[in-house]
Amino acid sequence: MRRLLGAHIGKDALERLSFVQADLDSDDGWPAAVEGCRYVIHTASPFPPGFPENTDALIQTAREGALRVLLAAHNARVERVVLTSSIGATNHGDGQAPFTEENWTDPNGPRATPYYQSKTLTERAAWAFARDVGLELTVINPSMILGPLLGANFGTSVGPIHHLMTGQFQGIPRFGFSVVDVRDVARAHLLAMTQPEAKDQRFIVGGRFFWLKDLVAVLAASFPEYVSRLPSGEVPDEVVRAMAESDSHARTIVHELNRDLSVSAAKARHVLNWRSRSEEEAIRASAQSLIDLGLIAAMPPTAAASV
Repeated sequence: MRRLLGAHIGKDALERLSFVQADLDSDDGWPAAVEGCRYVIHTASPFPPGFPENTDALIQTAREGALRVLLAAHNARVERVVLTSSIGATNHGDGQAPFTEENWTDPNGPRATPYYQSKTLTERAAWAFARDVGLELTVINPSMILGPLLGANFGTSVGPIHHLMTGQFQGIPRFGFSVVDVRDVARAHLLAMTQPEAKDQRFIVGGRFFWLKDLVAVLAASFPEYVSRLPSGEVPDEVVRAMAESDSHARTIVHELNRDLSVSAAKARHVLNWRSRSEEEAIRASAQSLIDLGLIAAMPPTAAASV
């Protein structure tokens, strides 16, 4: 981790950085991790690709892990905790687009995937705990996080970019999501940590909604040498539904086909004075990182010339 961060932060900041081993499934380590801290930002939560084998285990790790962090922070008299949730906790209930902080996902509804359930139940539990003990809590609800990578071990959210650029999509499902750059999500956490007005608030941080075909168009325009690997035709909804019977990736999106899941970040912009770079920049940065790290093979000159 020090090696990865060393390329992105100054030497003085790196020298001040310390690590404590802790596990979301264990009480050990958390008191030491927050000792002497004025603020705590809790970002860790499992985000599996596709459907996990054990939904209950996913939810338990996310919820109980967050409560362990909050308890340790409360006992250490931390001023405020900032928790990373998701628009997975806002966009899948009875609301309509554009979704806001007033909306909540129904964890028992048909669109609540195991991941959405875990984020919703974890955030609900965190708010209940904070109210019970009087802990200052602020929650950030990001949309699909893209942008530059720290290293080769990339997260689930960048997976679609990797799959698209490596020819793993045979077609384009009628599916989409709001995009936000990881650098702007990080900035939102810092603003939420320090601004008094952020106390006891949740903030959606997300940008423009992209249908997958529109995201493919951005990749094609930005990386024309990879056009031959990118899908072109759309996949009919009934084909995706049939695939969902046996494919965990299709199963995660089947209830989101043809659904506008755009969000409003107006509250974050107004209260936190949060600003974000273009969604296209975030998309390009993800793809360029994958190329630079060798996770997407470079196109041979002959292939690039034939496009």
